[in-house]
Amino acid sequence: MTTSLRGAARRPVAVLAATLLLAGCGGGAAATPDREPGVMATTAGADRPAPAPRVSPDVAPRHLPGLGPRTIAQVPSKTSQALVVTGQGRNSPLSTAVLYERTASGWRAGPSWPAHNALKGWTGHHRAGDLRSPVGVYALTDAGGLLPDPGTRLPYDRSGGFSIGGTGFEGEPLAGSFDYVIAINYNRAPGTTPLDWTRPLGAGRGGGIWLHVDHDGPTQGCVSLRKNHMKALLRALDPDRRPVVVMGDAAALGR
Repeated sequence: MTTSLRGAARRPVAVLAATLLLAGCGGGAAATPDREPGVMATTAGADRPAPAPRVSPDVAPRHLPGLGPRTIAQVPSKTSQALVVTGQGRNSPLSTAVLYERTASGWRAGPSWPAHNALKGWTGHHRAGDLRSPVGVYALTDAGGLLPDPGTRLPYDRSGGFSIGGTGFEGEPLAGSFDYVIAINYNRAPGTTPLDWTRPLGAGRGGGIWLHVDHDGPTQGCVSLRKNHMKALLRALDPDRRPVVVMGDAAALGR
């Protein structure tokens, strides 16, 4: 297993590829998760992801569009890059991601990208195995993947520990899902590889919440983007701009 680290100092970690099935994407226990009775394992017939908030190309808004005062208050004042992931509904696995950059005139939006979140949607109090993505504002400080660094300024851990197999909730192959990963700083130690198993809030609160390559189906707790969009995001993020992800269903983010 080859590991290459750049940037911030990292605490040592020894991880086997099998551990990733526990550590990655919401701390799911297996590549092919057990389904609870009554849980639909498909998004067939679901509506398209919620459209991103419209932003005038002439006048950039002072605050991030679609966010209410409670959410805006969580965005650090020195942050000038924010990936806003807006879920279609509290119980939907479909969402839309937009990278906003703060300029002297306000926040300007990049392209709108389709995304998946957890099978059961979103929660304000994530627990391990609840199959919901955590709502909130989280820093983006560390990246990695099975493939070589595509040119990110974030510290990048290339490791065989990002290998994954099996199938997802809709029978889709999971291989390649962790080719590129950005750790979402929910219940983790910043400045470490995404594979680090440290859980400051305790194992019961889940962990291993990542941005990763989409496998055409719902996740266990992560947010997934198409491979080309993950590469674009990795190249765009700048640690000097203190990037964050703002994620949740539209109603929760609007509070």
